[in-house]
Amino acid sequence: MRPWAAAPAPKRQKCDHWTPCPPNTYAYRLLSGGGRDKFAKICFEDEMLIGEKTGNVARGINIAIVNYATGKVIATQYFDMYEGDNSGPMTAFIQSAPSKSLLFMVTHDDGSSRLKEDAKKAIESLGSKEIRNMRFRSSWVFLAAKGFELPAGIEREKINHSDNAKNRYSGWPAEIQVEGCIPKGPS
Repeated sequence: MRPWAAAPAPKRQKCDHWTPCPPNTYAYRLLSGGGRDKFAKICFEDEMLIGEKTGNVARGINIAIVNYATGKVIATQYFDMYEGDNSGPMTAFIQSAPSKSLLFMVTHDDGSSRLKEDAKKAIESLGSKEIRNMRFRSSWVFLAAKGFELPAGIEREKINHSDNAKNRYSGWPAEIQVEGCIPKGPS
């Protein structure tokens, strides 16, 4: 019999990254919803801020606001963009984020049908390049900084449109994600 050497189990990293974030950085992962049953998720510093297990994810645009200096969650909320008039309350929620905040946004199902101009402008003012391109059931993730600039190398936004010829799920595109490490700010 030949000797058998087992490889050590890989060490789990914050927010399920493959490699650890450097010291003095925050780990994050944004994952859009996919299909009817794969809910959107926002992970920050290994804490699930929005997701099925936390019970605070729903159809529409899901948002988490985090204090950049402390890394503490300020608020989380979801806004249904398919039924009801939630664009105004979402705009107010975004505008209520204090300066020096990180804003994380992910869609589940539809985030565009009732998305009005005021909300699009509020999201554009945070640096979104894709909010006006969002269509019915587009998968979209966005990381924004309010009151400060993120370093240039950080991936901030991705979008994937629903296309019946290419959809992974019947009527829905595949989920998409953005992950990385954000340098911590001064306390």
